[in-house]
Amino acid sequence: FEKSMGFSSTVLKWQLWRKNKRKIVFNSPFLILSGRGFAFRRKQKIERQYRRLLKKRRQVPAQQGDQFTDTYPEHLKHLYLAEEEKLKKRRRKTPDDSVSSEENVSRTCTFPSRSVVTQEKFKNKTSNQKAKEEYEKIKAEHARKREEAEKRKQQREEAQRLYKKKKMEAYKILSKKTKKGQPNLNLQVEFLLQKIQQNT
Repeated sequence: FEKSMGFSSTVLKWQLWRKNKRKIVFNSPFLILSGRGFAFRRKQKIERQYRRLLKKRRQVPAQQGDQFTDTYPEHLKHLYLAEEEKLKKRRRKTPDDSVSSEENVSRTCTFPSRSVVTQEKFKNKTSNQKAKEEYEKIKAEHARKREEAEKRKQQREEAQRLYKKKKMEAYKILSKKTKKGQPNLNLQVEFLLQKIQQNT
């Protein structure tokens, strides 16, 4: 049969081997290991994510009913409930307090609307206003310090002037001489007496 068709057995074997090789190459699990299976893994990952999304969408309508009810863990439930009751009591008390405070303001002030506005202004200061106030405080502090420094400088200068004046007077008295050119001892003794009297 092979000879009548003109094919040798080796050629047929080679063709079969080639077909089998192609099948092995294209369906090989080694493709994934060699790095060519990246796209396949990515595809699987996307499919998984898609399935999860579908599952979540199915679950959403069932959960919408319980969305606004509070569920607390069992071991902390009593704490949460106590806190909730406190908040409810505060909410009940606050309207009465606000009414009484408004009455007090209207009694004490002749212009209640103005006072409320000014109070709100003072309470709610912007960051720019706060910065301006801080700047003004710092400016006033610097001015006060400058004035104090100026006063101290003037006092120091005055003290130095008086000291120099006394020194000059003492020098004039001590440097006076007689007609013969000798130091005048009488004036020196008088000066020393005055100094002793001032110190005692």
